[in-house]
Amino acid sequence: MTARLRADAGAAAARPDASGLRFALVASRTNEDVVERLLAGALECLRGHGAAEGAVEVVRVPGAFEIPLAAKWAADARRFDAIVALGAVIRGGTPHFEYICAETARGVSSVALSTGIPVLFGVLTTNTREEALERAGGARGNKGAEAALAAIEMARLAGRRA
Repeated sequence: MTARLRADAGAAAARPDASGLRFALVASRTNEDVVERLLAGALECLRGHGAAEGAVEVVRVPGAFEIPLAAKWAADARRFDAIVALGAVIRGGTPHFEYICAETARGVSSVALSTGIPVLFGVLTTNTREEALERAGGARGNKGAEAALAAIEMARLAGRRA
């Protein structure tokens, strides 16, 4: 089974094709200017790889902490082949940053593991707004687009499981 999965993962990476797949993008409204850039990158990536217009649903949540629950609802609906979590948590002067980052990551991972639906982590956790903007379409690329590409690959891999 390991060799088969490895071969399938290589095939998915060689030609990521989103046609026929359905995606939920769960996007936080906190740090909205940054998240909108992540969302735009994810949408452009999915469409550029063949996702149909009606095959992508965007779900807005208040903040990063709410992403895992909305992702769980999307996974439980069994209408999506993959879910992309998009958000931006920027360090402040209190420990709040660490709690939100850790619980968001744990929650997203838990949804994927408990449902078997790929849930990709496109949540930025940065020290400054400038760092976030660099990773949301700036000098360091667009992590939303990267998460969407990984979602295509994981959805295809999940579809090939025996």
